Amino acid sequence: MSKLDTQDLGVDIKNYVATVEIQRPPHNFFDIDLINQIADTYEALDALDSCRAIVLCAQGKNFCAGANFGASDAGKAKDNSQGELSNSLYIQAVRIFRCKKPTVAAVQGAAIGGGLGLAVSADFRVTCPEGRFSANFTKLGFHPGFGLTVTLPELIGKQRASLLCLTSRRLNGEQAHAWGLADVCVPLGEVREAAVALAAEIAGCAPLAVESTRTTLRLGLADRVARQTDHELVEQNSLRATTDWEEGIKAAAERREPVFTGS
Repeated sequence: MSKLDTQDLGVDIKNYVATVEIQRPPHNFFDIDLINQIADTYEALDALDSCRAIVLCAQGKNFCAGANFGASDAGKAKDNSQGELSNSLYIQAVRIFRCKKPTVAAVQGAAIGGGLGLAVSADFRVTCPEGRFSANFTKLGFHPGFGLTVTLPELIGKQRASLLCLTSRRLNGEQAHAWGLADVCVPLGEVREAAVALAAEIAGCAPLAVESTRTTLRLGLADRVARQTDHELVEQNSLRATTDWEEGIKAAAERREPVFTGS
């Protein structure tokens, strides 16, 4: 066990590449604790000269299938504590965006909702045809979060980001690669290896020059995400009080199409 391992993360450093593995298989659903662990781990890696690049990967079938909404969550839809939890989560999420080391996400399956936000927080994404990318919030009667309303437009353009967010459309790995949402698409069994290879290519460059260049390229990104998550949370709290939000969560738990009424 590494000294950097946490309850839900395994961490290994080899040849200047740190592999951070989410260990909540098969779907690796996230919550505040997991996002906080990732942020803490990134901060620890930032302080290590032995780490020059990070690979964020996950055990099991999916990279991160989002938050674990169950039928019981519908009854909590109007609970203000849910908004407070989201606020705390976004504070931790912004810490992830402040990581100083280049990060490659290995997306072997689903990156859905907030899981997509986590994948997009990385500098690069390696996936496979079986990868699935979706900002499925409107299908839940909800508003996008995790800073996706700023990160997606910057990554794939406003028009395509709008299409993804307003339709809750799902892209497979090949489509995500064609859109620029993923940088590399390889066979399923090669996703992690390809992500490590890309991170190693970065780690082989001068570390101070890489950090300086990356800082310039991402200048102000974490601050933009912080401002945007403040706005996203306001919209989410408003929609959390609607019957459409309750219906969206209930339909997702029951694996059926939602019937929205606009109320």
